[in-house]
Amino acid sequence: MPSLDRLIRVRVSTDTRRKGVVPCPGFGSSPEALAASVAISPGPCLLPAPDMADGFRAMMNDATARMHVAMNVPFTGDADRDFARMMIPHHQGAIDMALVELRYGKDERLKRLAQEIIVSQQQEIEVMHLALGDALAPGSPAPTPISPKAHVHPEH
Repeated sequence: MPSLDRLIRVRVSTDTRRKGVVPCPGFGSSPEALAASVAISPGPCLLPAPDMADGFRAMMNDATARMHVAMNVPFTGDADRDFARMMIPHHQGAIDMALVELRYGKDERLKRLAQEIIVSQQQEIEVMHLALGDALAPGSPAPTPISPKAHVHPEH
């Protein structure tokens, strides 16, 4: 049986030719993103004038595409290892997106949040590497231990 990824690629290719649609920019190049752009597009996409938004969009699309590819790891049967191996690229994706916000963002609150995301996600990545038994990268500070309740949200 073909993989879901293969089925989506074939579907996108077929839909694109049938509808005469060029996948809309800003959706990324993953099969899922292309499928979404084809599905909602009534016809050929109009390309916006190149500007800062295109750089932002391209960098965000690249960050999310890299994250999704890196998160696609085979399961080992060890929930802790699998969790860490998937969450490391997820956190790196957050860092990459925060860097894009710092480059293009205007809202000082969001830029400050982006800075905090970079610091906290880097620390959490180091904790996960240690849990996997990986050595710390040279020059890396020891990560700040994370409280087990640090990410628990109160119920409403």
